[in-house]
Amino acid sequence: MISGMLIGHVILDDRMIGQNYLNFLQNELPKQLEDVPLSTRIAVYFQHDRVPSHYTSHVMQHLNDTFPNRWISRGSTINWPPRSPDLTVLDFRLWGFMKSEVYRKKVDTRDELLVNILSVIACIKERQDALRRTTHHVFT
Repeated sequence: MISGMLIGHVILDDRMIGQNYLNFLQNELPKQLEDVPLSTRIAVYFQHDRVPSHYTSHVMQHLNDTFPNRWISRGSTINWPPRSPDLTVLDFRLWGFMKSEVYRKKVDTRDELLVNILSVIACIKERQDALRRTTHHVFT
């Protein structure tokens, strides 16, 4: 999510280990950012959670090279404190909404779950303006 817009989605099939996360950062994330204006891309701060695969030396080196002093998390120059009471836009608006919509229909298989997830993502992308207004109102 950048500037109140959901920029894309990636379904990762492999187990999330450091090398797979690095592959995502090097190969998939740039594709997701292609439609984001350059002025936004060069100023964006990259925030991620505390998943262990995010903290291999190769991943942190890539983040330092790609987002110098602009990535937020453990091991960064901008540390997101553990168990922080601060909510991000994603925590406050997006994840709760997605979870409630994805599980509105009972799923029995991984394929059904993926169909639900992709359907909710499509719905959110169609309503980008509403999402932007909601997040802008809450955090300004």
